[in-house]
Amino acid sequence: MSRSSARPPIAALLLVIACLLVPLSVLAVWATHGIGDTARYAATTAPLATDTEVRDAIAAAVTDDIMREIDVGPPLRAPVHAYVHDAVVSFTGTEAFRSAWGTANLAAHDAVLDALRGDGDRDVPVTLDLAPATRQLKEQLVDDHVPFAERIPVEHTRITLLPADRLTLFRKGFHVLEFAGFWLPLATLVCAVAGIVVAVSRRRAVIAVGLGTALGAALLALAVLVGRVLTLSGLPDDVSQPAAGAVYDALTDTLRTVSWALLTTGLAVAAAAWLTGRYARRGQPPATPVPVPADPPTRAHV
Repeated sequence: MSRSSARPPIAALLLVIACLLVPLSVLAVWATHGIGDTARYAATTAPLATDTEVRDAIAAAVTDDIMREIDVGPPLRAPVHAYVHDAVVSFTGTEAFRSAWGTANLAAHDAVLDALRGDGDRDVPVTLDLAPATRQLKEQLVDDHVPFAERIPVEHTRITLLPADRLTLFRKGFHVLEFAGFWLPLATLVCAVAGIVVAVSRRRAVIAVGLGTALGAALLALAVLVGRVLTLSGLPDDVSQPAAGAVYDALTDTLRTVSWALLTTGLAVAAAAWLTGRYARRGQPPATPVPVPADPPTRAHV
């Protein structure tokens, strides 16, 4: 096979690899620098403290905890429940609640990152202690004279964030993501540039890269949507799906934004390259036919 005949398949292979790596690169960068970075994670999850669905879910859970600690007869249970619920909902709109939310959220994030970035010596589960947040909530409700608030138990309730039997697997996966977060975008760029350079028609190669990028971005956006459906459908019955959906949407907001940006950019690049080619062909003067010399006259023979 000659060098010129090998160029089209090599260029096609490089361009296909580049287009396949686009969604994987975006996902790796998002996981490493969006979720893995504490400052970005805090900025992403802080607005959830003012989200209506999240506040309602937390208020319902706290109200149920309070009502389990008090003994009220059926005639008074409904109005007491409504009063306590309104008081807790009011508390979720205060600065104290937002501070408690941020503290608990960052504590959970730091605990997970410390375990994932560890050296693998620890085999204990990663947990979050709710006692500090519960204590702050109790003090605020008592100060607001909410009935029976002083009965809220402040216990070291621990929520398992990463089970011990899966910690090694999660740690390996996170290390792969951190590695891929740097090298995958670089490999994508190298394959795309090399494919365009090697291609016989570079304009067509640019069009292919643009369309492939748009297709990869569309698949990534679809994957985010499917992931949302699967995540919410797998939740226990006692977990608020609207609140969980709000958390999922907040965490994947950047991922969705980048997906649509890449989709738009890819289509724009492909359209620009196609229109440029049409304009270039129209600007070329029509080829003039080459005159064919007439046959010389033959001398008649007498």
